[in-house]
This record gives sequence, structure tokens and C-alpha cells, in this order.
Amino acid sequence: MRLLLTAVLTSVLAITGTVRASDTTTTTPGGPPTILVLGDSLSAAYGFAQADGWVALLQERLRARGLDYAVINAGISGDTTAGGLTRLPALLARHRPALLLIELGANDGLRGLKTAVLRDNLTRMVQLGQAAGSQVLLIGIRLPPNYGAAYERAFQAVFQEVAAAQGVPLVPFLLEGVAEDRGLMQADEIHPTAAAQPRILENVWPVLAPLLGAGQPNND
Repeated sequence: MRLLLTAVLTSVLAITGTVRASDTTTTTPGGPPTILVLGDSLSAAYGFAQADGWVALLQERLRARGLDYAVINAGISGDTTAGGLTRLPALLARHRPALLLIELGANDGLRGLKTAVLRDNLTRMVQLGQAAGSQVLLIGIRLPPNYGAAYERAFQAVFQEVAAAQGVPLVPFLLEGVAEDRGLMQADEIHPTAAAQPRILENVWPVLAPLLGAGQPNND
């Protein structure tokens, strides 16, 4: 089964530093509640227009269903959990998000980061979000078997362990149904295409929808 992350192309995902985010504005007090997506290239719409990415599609779905949220895309291609942990306090202060979606860890895995460090970084980000009053959703990623079965299992388990320990919901695998489909991957074989973005949103939506607030219309 073909998976997202290919060892021979590690440097492509790990060193790309292009910012494709909408986190440069400040949330206006009294405006709609904010959903902050803290991620890497998988959220930053790497290789195609940001308007076609799953984060932008999320904003469109919320609007279409009458759910009054402003989505802030704080995805940066090449980011790691350490980078996200460094960026997060200022983002929380600037946007005061009602919901924080954490989509980081792929680049940590590509670099063979110790899973204990990955766990610590994710835990601290979740705790920062909770301390700021945000509901937190953790988004998992998987590695290919060429990193070794033991590391692959330990890496994947980190997301499950952090979600359970911190009491937050988990999207088990962001690229479920995408990474296995060559037609939904770009030529570099590590980034999904624009055509894959609706499926990625469908992977996130069932876990996100219950967090959107009681009494909101059409939040199924």
C-alpha cells in the first residue's frame, strides 16, 4: 500500500519553508469565534491555490451550513512540532480561537525525531490551547514502512496516547483514502493534490463537527 511519506524525498517536505497561511491578521473582538489550524504543508495547500485546500473548504462548508466561524490557516510548509510549539503562544494571543486544530508531526517523523520528543511537543501544544480556553482537536499522520515497523508503530501511537491523556478528540489519519491513491498525490509523491482536498476534509469533519457548538444548525 502506497503511503504519503517517501524516504527518498524526505528533504522536499522537511526543508520547504513557504508560508501559505492566513494567520497574519488579528481576530477582531466581538467577531465570530475562530478556528485556528496549526499545521504544515498538508494544511498549507502546498503546490496549488490556497483557496482549494481543505482548510479553505472547511470555511466554505461552515458558511454553507450557517455555522458562524472564522477559520485561520496557520499552516507553514516544512513546519515541525517544535516550530508549532514556538509559534503557538503568539497565535493564541492574536486569534483567541474557540477551536484549535493541531496538524503537525509529519516532518518530525521524516527526520526520525525521538517519539518522546514528539509526544512532549504535542502535549505542550494541546495544554497551551486548553489553557487559552480553546477546544483542541489533534490530527494524526502515519509514516511509511521504510522507517521501520517499530518506529512506525511508536510514531502512530503517539497521537493516540496524547489524545487519550489530554482528553481531546483525534482524527486518526489525515490522509486516509488519499495516501494510498496515486491519482490523488502530486508528482513528488508526498503531497496530496487539489483534487484530494475534499476527501481530506471528509476525514476531519466527523471529528470536528461535534465541537462546533450545541444548537448550531446542520452541524452533522
